Amino acid sequence: MKRREGRKNVKKGAPKWMVTYSDMVTLILVFFILLFSMSQIDAAKFEAISESFKNRMIFDFFPSPVPMDNPTENTSTEEKGQTTNEFDMPVNDDKKSDSDTAEDSLSNLMDEVEAYLDEHSLNHVISANRSERGVELVLQDSILFDSGEADILPSAHPFLTKVGNLLSQINNDIKVEGHTDDVPMSSYRYPSNWELSGARASSVVRLLVEENNLDEDRFSIAGYSDTKPLVPNDSASNRSKNRRVEIVILEESYKES
Repeated sequence: MKRREGRKNVKKGAPKWMVTYSDMVTLILVFFILLFSMSQIDAAKFEAISESFKNRMIFDFFPSPVPMDNPTENTSTEEKGQTTNEFDMPVNDDKKSDSDTAEDSLSNLMDEVEAYLDEHSLNHVISANRSERGVELVLQDSILFDSGEADILPSAHPFLTKVGNLLSQINNDIKVEGHTDDVPMSSYRYPSNWELSGARASSVVRLLVEENNLDEDRFSIAGYSDTKPLVPNDSASNRSKNRRVEIVILEESYKES
């Protein structure tokens, strides 16, 4: 009897060299994927972030780890129509904000008004103050009107013209307020202090607008009668202080409550 031949063990699967080859192909694929992903970097943001890091004090003595040369085409944020935040674009401290510019304008106006009052010795009838509302010019009624009237006296025109010239140089809104004392008012034209205070505020606005060609939309008026006295109405001197017109050049950020 013939001896049965044993089966030969046949090795199955990929050759050993295939494993190494597969690893190499995989690594190459990953490498090209990384190259592709880097090629999609937003050029504007990449440059802005790099500049932001360079401007931080912590890196003052070290070179920026982010290269300035961009692998992609340079594209400015203006061309893309994109806006940036503080991190995207470094803040330029040298440039003044709009609020700072408005603040300077009111400060200059305040200085010019005070200089005018000193030059013409009007401090006893006109005062200029700075408040949270803005610049407040308080004019006693004696310089503006005859008793019980709302027609502006000629002697008040030079100062109101000066105010109008200053207002033409800024864009702030203006509120003009009329105030009276607590002595009852009764006439054909002004049945009460309410009508008188409102008419006086209106007369001031009309002169400012007409003499200086100012935009009417900037103005508002209010007549408060005797409801907002500066001092108690207990003497002739105090009543004189309460009879006034206030011209308020409003802060741009101020909102009426």
